[in-house]
Amino acid sequence: MNNKPLFITGIGTGIGKTIVSAILVESFKADYWKPVQSGDLDNSDTLKVKSLVSNSKTVFHPEAYRLTQPYSPHKSAALDGIIIDPEKIRMPVTDNQLIIEGAGGLMVPLNNNFLMIDLIKQFNADVILVVKHYLGSINHTLLSLEALNNRNIPVKAIIFNGDRDEYSEDIITNYAKCKTIFIPTIKEINQENIAAEKINL
Repeated sequence: MNNKPLFITGIGTGIGKTIVSAILVESFKADYWKPVQSGDLDNSDTLKVKSLVSNSKTVFHPEAYRLTQPYSPHKSAALDGIIIDPEKIRMPVTDNQLIIEGAGGLMVPLNNNFLMIDLIKQFNADVILVVKHYLGSINHTLLSLEALNNRNIPVKAIIFNGDRDEYSEDIITNYAKCKTIFIPTIKEINQENIAAEKINL
């Protein structure tokens, strides 16, 4: 592992980015940062990951924007009476590996002119793309990979989260030509089970 930041994104919402982030943070004793949190501030993704990580080295960096409404960041910000300024989203300074968790997928708007994928480019990060199988997931995965490729953003790995589907996986891995990792469905999400899912990049 080098110290280039790893940006965890998914092919949509509810894919398992936060669980995958917790596994990666614990596997590498990495730092964690969620730049933009929309809604559920009392049960934020940062707090969820913190509750699942047991090592003492990880530092949890504060969000750049904490939005009160559970919508797309640009809508949540508007409802909170602000506009997200990408220049104010500055990466934490750390000598440790940094895991950055995005909000939603790649084309989620932060404001009317700036998307999540633009933030990844701004950070010069490598991407971990989290995939979960459902009807339409092949299309969403290949579109995500195409968007990353068009912006010359390197994909470090694809992580398939949950139940296996060899038909989907064969198509995606043949197209992606990058490392693929499989995480089975975790029936009980706790520190012990998160620590047991070691990932090697």
